[in-house]
Amino acid sequence: MSATPRRWTSPTRRTFLAGAAAAGVTALGVPTAGAAESVTTAAAALSTDVHIFYYPWYGSPKVHGSWRHWQQGGLTPPDALSSDFYPALGAYDSGDRAAVDQHMRWMRAAGTGVLVTSWWGRGSYEESLSRVVLDAAAAAGLKVAWHIEPYGGRTAASVAADVRYLAATYGGHPAYYRAAGRGNRNAFYVFQSLDIPDWTAIEPVKSLGIVLTQTTDTSKAAHFGGMYSYDGIAAASLPDWSGVDRFCAANGLVWSPSFGPGYVDDRAVPGNTTPTVGRANGATYDRVWQHTLTSGATGGPPPWVSITSFNEWHEGSQIEPADATPPAVLRYQTYDGAYGRTGAAAETAYIERTQYWVQQYVARRPA
Repeated sequence: MSATPRRWTSPTRRTFLAGAAAAGVTALGVPTAGAAESVTTAAAALSTDVHIFYYPWYGSPKVHGSWRHWQQGGLTPPDALSSDFYPALGAYDSGDRAAVDQHMRWMRAAGTGVLVTSWWGRGSYEESLSRVVLDAAAAAGLKVAWHIEPYGGRTAASVAADVRYLAATYGGHPAYYRAAGRGNRNAFYVFQSLDIPDWTAIEPVKSLGIVLTQTTDTSKAAHFGGMYSYDGIAAASLPDWSGVDRFCAANGLVWSPSFGPGYVDDRAVPGNTTPTVGRANGATYDRVWQHTLTSGATGGPPPWVSITSFNEWHEGSQIEPADATPPAVLRYQTYDGAYGRTGAAAETAYIERTQYWVQQYVARRPA
């Protein structure tokens, strides 16, 4: 496969379970998990400063001709998938426009204005679906940025060439993201950027895109236009990001801290020692959102936030709806209990909770 799950190694297996908040409201006035709120799609705030990582790497025999990604870990789709949760859409194909359209509707409902699509280089499976993603995003009123993955032979020079290629190939598309107030440039998140020690080669493409390095180490930010973390496991420990925020602001960089609702990759990577981040019926997601909104150097929200993820099912970090009654062939987790919801009503719990937090983020931004 061209892509594999992200693994965050640890010498011992740990479980981070966010403690459920006491009954009432949090410091930001947010209902706790025991007091489910109802937020309508019509009321959604759509922010292009809220980015969400999106994976167009799934395939099925009906569309792609064979299974792709779902069978990881030696499993047999469509009932046995390499995920600890089961998608409400089933083992879908990323080339199925109907499925992708539904993804866009959910992201629109969540208020996430920019999806950051996983891209594995020219000629890759994910590249072949770029126009499907862009067209569906345009139909939903969303924008598309790029997550440049560690494809074979990737160098700083090749990433610079990728930025030029993506801008030239898709820059005229209505869904191509252009950051207002930042030179109308797109965002190019570079996963595992620390694998390459010298990024001097990306300097010439700064006028075309904001290239973000995946690190919170400010000494590694030379030549980049921004920083992001991606790591939802680290985010669950509520790290002090104020220094990164201060550094980026002082040096004209964009800071986009990443966080998610949980993490579990046991089924996709059997025998792994990666820590698990339990969802705690949504309390984990609330904690990381609340922390992020107050993590800036001035105690306010950062210029961008990036959610890990919409649909990285292998790592259990998704907010995409999960089936409340998954196939019984494996013991799947569900969202049952999230924000006081049960059964089918819980399937969209993280979509609607994301919308709530996006509204909080927008409200707390400087006027």
